[in-house]
Amino acid sequence: MINKSVASPEQAVAGIFDGATIMIGGFGTAGQPTYLIDALIAQGAKELTIINNNAGNGEVGLAALLKAGRVRKMVCSFPRQVDSQIFDDLYRRGEVELELVPQGNLAARIQAAGSGLGAVFTPTGYGTPLAEGKETREIDGRHYVLEYPLKADFALIKAYEGDRWGNLVYRKAARNFGPIMATAATVTIAEVSRVVQLGELDPENIITPGIFVQRLVAVENSLAQSA
Repeated sequence: MINKSVASPEQAVAGIFDGATIMIGGFGTAGQPTYLIDALIAQGAKELTIINNNAGNGEVGLAALLKAGRVRKMVCSFPRQVDSQIFDDLYRRGEVELELVPQGNLAARIQAAGSGLGAVFTPTGYGTPLAEGKETREIDGRHYVLEYPLKADFALIKAYEGDRWGNLVYRKAARNFGPIMATAATVTIAEVSRVVQLGELDPENIITPGIFVQRLVAVENSLAQSA
């Protein structure tokens, strides 16, 4: 029998190694797998490269991972917000690297990895410092920048419900980067509010098929943080 469920967040993040590249789902705190992040902090992996939409909020979740000194590099679109003080302080002190990626390019590069594409041409960033040192091309009268796929060793994502095969459905705003990140990582680990029986999920509502998920863990009260 295929059963990808594990008993705890600690078991879910077992095997994440020092220096790993990890995609973490979420748009701000919406859809951020905070239980998996807390387990990763306790697990101790360091020198991590994190791919996320932003660089943490407040003192919890991704911000707590940064504060713990586990992150070597951030790849994100919005590193500075009103409550991103932890990243801001680390970056100013030279303790974390930053690769700034426009949000559309971030999604396109993750999707390229998940689709097996070698690279994508995008108009975003052309003529700006973000295009320096990159190949550019004029296509049908418009200028484009060549961007390479973003891949990861692990993806930590959050969904609403899953079954033991790893099929996932999402809830409202929590469905953001999780579906594409699941396709672009070697190992995808999902935090869900509950694991349901096979057949309970409407096939029309399954956004991430189980083929893209290697582990999932049910976390009590996860639903309260989903929107």
